[in-house]
Amino acid sequence: MELAIEEAKKAERINEVPIGAVIVYNNNVIATGYNIRETDQKTLSHAELIAIQDANEKIGSWRLEDCTLYVTLEPCPMCAGAILQSRMKRVVFGAFDPKAGCAGTLMNFLEDERFNHQVEVTSGVLEENCAKLLKDFFKDLRGKRKRQ
Repeated sequence: MELAIEEAKKAERINEVPIGAVIVYNNNVIATGYNIRETDQKTLSHAELIAIQDANEKIGSWRLEDCTLYVTLEPCPMCAGAILQSRMKRVVFGAFDPKAGCAGTLMNFLEDERFNHQVEVTSGVLEENCAKLLKDFFKDLRGKRKRQ
C-alpha cells in the first residue's frame, strides 16, 4: 500500500485527485497507475484502470487471475467492474469512499456471488494515511477556490 500511496502523491503533484494503484504478480510489482483524469480529460483515466492496462501489457493477457491490486481509495463502480472483468484475484484498498465505493460501502461488486467471478477484498489498509491525502487535497482545493 505504501507504493500505492507514492503513486497517489504523483497525482497530487500535478493537481490530480491523489489516488494511486499498484498491481502485484508473484510478489513483484508489475504495474502502477495514478489518477490523470483532469490532465487527460478522459473518463477512464482512473488509477486502477491505468494499472490494469499496464498489467495486461506486461502479462500479455487480459486475465489477471493471480494478481493483487493495491489502491488508496475504494474502487468506484467503473473500476470495480474492470477489476471483475480482469479476473483479479484480490483487491486491497485504503480509504473507504462514501460517495462511490463499490467494494463494500455502497455495494460490493467484487464479492457479489451473482457474478461469474469474485474478488477477495481487504479494506482499510493504511486507511488514515490514504484518507489524509484526499482530505488535505480537497481542503487545499476549497481554499484556492475561496481565494479566487
